[in-house]
Amino acid sequence: MADQNCNSSSIMESKPLHPLHHIAETPTHRLLLKQWLKEEELILNRIALKETQIDSVRKEITQIYCLFFLFHSTALVLLFSAASRGPQAESCDRSWIPSLCSLLCSLGMIWAIRYKTDVEGHLEKLLAREREDGQLLGKCVEELKKKGVEFDLLKEVDALRRAKSLRVEAKAIWKWSARDFVTLFFFSVSCLVLGLTRVILCN
Repeated sequence: MADQNCNSSSIMESKPLHPLHHIAETPTHRLLLKQWLKEEELILNRIALKETQIDSVRKEITQIYCLFFLFHSTALVLLFSAASRGPQAESCDRSWIPSLCSLLCSLGMIWAIRYKTDVEGHLEKLLAREREDGQLLGKCVEELKKKGVEFDLLKEVDALRRAKSLRVEAKAIWKWSARDFVTLFFFSVSCLVLGLTRVILCN
């Protein structure tokens, strides 16, 4: 019986401890793990916030799209009904008034669309950066949990800081993007509406 107890105690002593157990006994590694886990949680919260902001901006862009077409369709219908009742020469002479209002409203909504799409692009870049930071930090946390006290604090922490500091966004060469095509499309529709306004009031 005594031999069995000795054998079991020797087995327990020879069994290697989990790296997390070593981390718990080492103040520096334990503090670093807590700090990284807290930072990882903050990054996840920022990612969720950025995703919510992007969804909100996209809804606003959709609302401006709908408002653009609703405004112009309603304006054309009203102009057509007004032109059919009033004298043609008088309507044609005053056609610059609705044309100017249509142009100003169109430019205002096009500017709003462009501004909101630029905000969306900026938020998407920030979201991608946060996700990249989360991936880098997640790898370091996994390495720390895997290696335990064998984790080289100076080397790994310096590598993490260097990876963040050296992350420089490449200067993108300007080229046509989806946002540019959207702006061009709405500008073309605005010009078409101006032409239709002239045709309705003068013909």
